[in-house]
Amino acid sequence: MNSHRHPASARFPIVGQELAVAGVPLSMVAARVGRTPFYAYDRTLVRARVDELRAVLPPQVRLHYAIKANPMPALVSFMLNHVDGLDVASGAELMVALDAGCNQREVSFAGPGKSETELNQAVAAGVLINVESSREVELLAQITAHLRRTARVAVRVNPNFELKSSGMKMGGGAKQFGIDAEKVPEVLEEIGKRGLAFEGFHIFSGSQNLRADAICEAQSNALELAVRLAAHASAPVRSLNLGGGFGIPYFPGDKPLDVAPIGQHMRGLVALAGQRLPAATLVVELGRYLVGEAGIYVCRVIDRKVSRGEVFLVTDGGLHHHLSASGNFGQVIRKNYPVEIGNRLSEGPREVASVVGPLCTPLDLLADRMELPVAAPGDLVVVYQSGAYGLTASPLQFLNHPPPAEVLV
Repeated sequence: MNSHRHPASARFPIVGQELAVAGVPLSMVAARVGRTPFYAYDRTLVRARVDELRAVLPPQVRLHYAIKANPMPALVSFMLNHVDGLDVASGAELMVALDAGCNQREVSFAGPGKSETELNQAVAAGVLINVESSREVELLAQITAHLRRTARVAVRVNPNFELKSSGMKMGGGAKQFGIDAEKVPEVLEEIGKRGLAFEGFHIFSGSQNLRADAICEAQSNALELAVRLAAHASAPVRSLNLGGGFGIPYFPGDKPLDVAPIGQHMRGLVALAGQRLPAATLVVELGRYLVGEAGIYVCRVIDRKVSRGEVFLVTDGGLHHHLSASGNFGQVIRKNYPVEIGNRLSEGPREVASVVGPLCTPLDLLADRMELPVAAPGDLVVVYQSGAYGLTASPLQFLNHPPPAEVLV
């Protein structure tokens, strides 16, 4: 094994001197796709991640895939064979879920700014709508009357606690997400008056967390909050979505999340929920954790330049395809994603080089002065940890270069 390989690459084997995706050498994957740049997702790694998680979670907990992490239709269809439901955040994602054949009873729809059209779509489809404002309750009552189909709703709660050590805090304090916990009782009363079908709560306090103890604490707090709020509901709680928050390691020093303590903790939560919310099913909603480490972004070196002693590998890809790897999607201080020259993984000469894209901005940077194998035009640059928030989280139209392809291998 190449001693220089980043730990994030460990899930991908080496064939000859090339990285392999689902056993297929990278150059062959590129030939299949027919062009670079592209995203490649390894279905064997996705399946293995779900299996690893299922092995520690109690069987009573339902596992949902959050499409926003990666809405590629082929991947979503594949996920349906391995998870219990899907969570969507737009009307377009709802169509992806329905086209994939997901049972509408197992689709939930969240988002702080759902349009009236999207709410119409959701009621017509019969999916569970996580309401995030009084406005949505009023609109859903009107749509229910118009379509003569009762809206299924859960209340997305903005809790009075945060997910500690979370990369992105989605709850606690003042937030655009959900309904403040102290205002939920009056919204529940309105849901009952309007005749909507109340089914439960969605309490998602943060994402991208690598600390099991913080996730366990947030889950316990969410259950306690749901129990308190249930006293104000017009019907028993049937679904309690605890969100996700499970993170993946991106940068040096990041330690992979240990899910075993979370699974053990959730066994206790299931027992407690059985006593205090006996009709409720617990749901864990995960996106990045299920697919993030199973994907790579691949671009080709088109030029090698030396500027005042520094090496620049200029590629046909960049921030317009992979904004997060460039450091412009939530990083406060820019750090390099794990990057390798995917067709030069045997031991050989190495150098410090920067990997840049073709755009006319210094922000178009995929690797800043990293130690890499000596590369030349035609070589393939690989960015790991790219299965989530890659293509669809990037400004594809910036400078109007061609979009990347996607392939599920």
